Amino acid sequence: MIGWIIGYVDGEGCFSVSLFRNKTTKFGWQVFPEFVVTQGEKSKKSLEILLKFFKCGKVFVNKRYDNHNENLYRYCVRSKKDLTEIIIPFFDKNRLKTAKKEDFKIFAKIVAMMNENEHSKLSGMKKIAKMIEKMNHRKSSRFLESSETKCRIR
Repeated sequence: MIGWIIGYVDGEGCFSVSLFRNKTTKFGWQVFPEFVVTQGEKSKKSLEILLKFFKCGKVFVNKRYDNHNENLYRYCVRSKKDLTEIIIPFFDKNRLKTAKKEDFKIFAKIVAMMNENEHSKLSGMKKIAKMIEKMNHRKSSRFLESSETKCRIR
C-alpha cells in the first residue's frame, strides 16, 4: 500500500503553498499550504483510498462545465495540524522518487516555519514567498511585488 501511495502521489499529487490577499491578517496576506491529489470522476475511489489511509483531509468535487465528460475530484489536506502530524511525517519516512520530492522539502520547511509563527513577521513572510517561487514552477510572488510589502521594506 505504501509503495502505491508514493507512486500515486509522485504522479498525481501536489504539495503547494499559496499566498492570498486577506485583509484580516497582519500583512494583508495569508499563507495557505495544502496537499492535493486530483483525479477524474472515474478514479474517485483512489482518492477515497487516500482519505481512508491518512484519516484526514476531504475529497471535493470540482464541477466541470467545459467540454470534458467528467468532473474532477480533489483529495485535499489543508489543516496545519494534519499536515504537521500526518502528511509530512509520512513523506519524510517514505521518500518520493520524482522531482516532486524537492517541492515536498520546501513545503515541509514552510509548514515548520508556520508552526514557529515565522509567517507573522514580515521577514518570515518574505522568506516564505521566496521559497514558494521555487515550488511547482511558480512565477514571481505577488506578495513580494505588492505595494504594501515594498513600502514596509523601505
